[in-house]
Amino acid sequence: MIEYAAMDVSHILESLNDEQRNAVASPSKNLLVLAGAGSGKTRVLVHRIAWLIQAEHVSPFAVLAVTFTNKAAREMRGRIEELLGQSFGGMWVGTFHGLAHRLLRSHWQEAGLPEDFHILDADDQLRLLKRITRSLHIDEEKWPAKQCQWYINAQKDEGLRANNIEHFEDDYTKTMLEVYKAYEEACERGGMIDFGEILLRAHELWLKNPQVLAHYQNRFQYILVDEFQDTNSIQYAWLRVLAGNNNQLMVVGDDDQSIYGWRGAKIENIQKFNVDFPDTDMVRLEQNYRSTSTILNAANKLIANNQGRLGKNLWTDGSEGEPISLYEAFNEQDEARFIVDRLQDWFNQGNRRSESAVLYRSNAQSRELEDALLRVGIPYRIYGGHRFYERLEIKNALSYLRLLINRDDDTAIERVINVPTRGIGGRTIDTVRTVAREQNCSLWQACAKCINESILTSRAANAVLAFMELIDKLDADCANMELHEKAEQVISQSGLVHHHEKEGGEKARSRIENLEELVNACGNFDDADIEVEEGEGIDLTSKVLLAAFLDQASLDAGDTQADESDDAVQLMTLHSAKGLEFQLVFLAGMEEGLFPHKMSMDNLAGLEEERRLCYVGITRAKNKLYMSHAESRRLHGDVTLCRPSRFIKEIPPELVDEVRLKTAITRMGGQRSKNGVLGKGIRGQVEVPKTEISLGQRVAHGKFGEGVVLNYEGQGSNARVQVNFDAVGSKWLVLSYAKLEVLG
Repeated sequence: MIEYAAMDVSHILESLNDEQRNAVASPSKNLLVLAGAGSGKTRVLVHRIAWLIQAEHVSPFAVLAVTFTNKAAREMRGRIEELLGQSFGGMWVGTFHGLAHRLLRSHWQEAGLPEDFHILDADDQLRLLKRITRSLHIDEEKWPAKQCQWYINAQKDEGLRANNIEHFEDDYTKTMLEVYKAYEEACERGGMIDFGEILLRAHELWLKNPQVLAHYQNRFQYILVDEFQDTNSIQYAWLRVLAGNNNQLMVVGDDDQSIYGWRGAKIENIQKFNVDFPDTDMVRLEQNYRSTSTILNAANKLIANNQGRLGKNLWTDGSEGEPISLYEAFNEQDEARFIVDRLQDWFNQGNRRSESAVLYRSNAQSRELEDALLRVGIPYRIYGGHRFYERLEIKNALSYLRLLINRDDDTAIERVINVPTRGIGGRTIDTVRTVAREQNCSLWQACAKCINESILTSRAANAVLAFMELIDKLDADCANMELHEKAEQVISQSGLVHHHEKEGGEKARSRIENLEELVNACGNFDDADIEVEEGEGIDLTSKVLLAAFLDQASLDAGDTQADESDDAVQLMTLHSAKGLEFQLVFLAGMEEGLFPHKMSMDNLAGLEEERRLCYVGITRAKNKLYMSHAESRRLHGDVTLCRPSRFIKEIPPELVDEVRLKTAITRMGGQRSKNGVLGKGIRGQVEVPKTEISLGQRVAHGKFGEGVVLNYEGQGSNARVQVNFDAVGSKWLVLSYAKLEVLG
């Protein structure tokens, strides 16, 4: 234990545990605080600054504190002032971008900027890049501006300007560099900088102006950094230059929670900190104030499978808590239904909905969960995102589908006439609108008039005609397809997949997965109560079914999610959940290829980041954690068999309690053995209420032959069941009409 000076600073240390005190009052020149989930890292940062000011008589203006969000910066400043009982208006506490921007405003001349330089937001940046690609006569279909934006921002995060990069005769790199150089020139002419430029320019300010650097090195002798594991290359370089050889640097982070590699974060920064800063001590904060010991033990065992960790072991002096509940669902609908049932049980015990969260790896997983919650009227909120049917890529796809039903749907025309880009500019669309208004007709009819009456230029007319022919061709090609096949064909042939793929990065991947999930939604809609309303002979490939699906999608989109102030279940991706905590947490979709994600399973670095993401998910739970996976999941309209995630197997079986809904027993599915591997055995099977049919049973139908029961809705003779028939695929049937024979 450190011996503290005999002065009136006891209030700073009295609420801290031993390791937190060691970090707060450390005499070390450089300090790495390895802070586990729920271990009080913000408290340590705040108390460290208070200690420096009050116990070591450091000027508040000699302290620089860096956070990752403006909210965290405001909270830190407020807590410092509360702890010390006075305000420090001139203290530099902020985000990397906020502090770097402050520097550039003070030293605009040295940074090579005009005094009134303007910051481009992401939309402004994209518009500028679109103008540049057009001026360079670059094929916008092959090299979209969104892809150029992603490339330029990624290079700036690495500290690279266009003249620092070799293209080695690679077409992609040559094209990107051509745009990058033109973009730099345009920004220079217009006195503009983007977000990536703020950090890059501030780093160059240090390097090109030794006198400015010396001034700030002399001023900021104590530098503190939060969430250090999330720093990228340019942020770390900026810090290293400012810290120099003499200043004290304290960084707080957790290598086990480094989950943003896909957006440039470098886990190596925290792993090599003691190499780059030789006079470094390390303090581990391992006492957790959030979760039960069962949850922490599971997290510890899971993350121990990663290599190259700095190493720590979370513990608590709190309760052992309940075992982690593991549910093996028959399919994704059964999984969603199970989660909703458990949520309702929890609410019935008087718990608040906002204290519960459902976490998933992919945005696309929210659709099935949203449907299940809407069905029973549980308010929910998508944290940090849009509801499924409100997402841009879904609205685009639905607009194409709506045009197959009704060419006169003006809102659908407006949305997709130039998405993907097909050379129909704003001036052309304005002309079409004018004709529609003057002729009192739809935009589709106005397009035809503009072509037939030569109102448009030949180039514009050809582009509009190509769009109309595309819609007609899609309609003809899809005429005899089932609903999910229609959706898949339209999404593919419209060019939407290729259009969104070119955005690059995690956002592009998420959009593609959402489009795939729309196909799944269509596949699951092959019922729409059709058996009851129209009889067994209805043509499932007709436009009636497509219209019914589109109506339902509009109704679902119209059910707005809960307001911020409402008590609602939280739905979010695992990435969005970092930094949050809930009494009750569900980890859904724990399957190979989904979590860990298929795009991250081919290399060790990707797989280890996925495991860290699972670690983050587990440690969001305070009291109760559920994990679930499905035996089968619909992908691209087809039912696919799934394997449980390896992360389930990495949790000791004694910490896990398998949930069994035992109403009927069959010999199929998996039973968890002592080594945690799911093997063959007896499992509880879900029975359709008030019937003798269970999910997973083989049945026979007079017309469709033999198949397996996948899903159900309702109960008794009025229940509807989904059966995957060997010969004709998946069908929804009402039991009172279907006359199913149970086999075996």
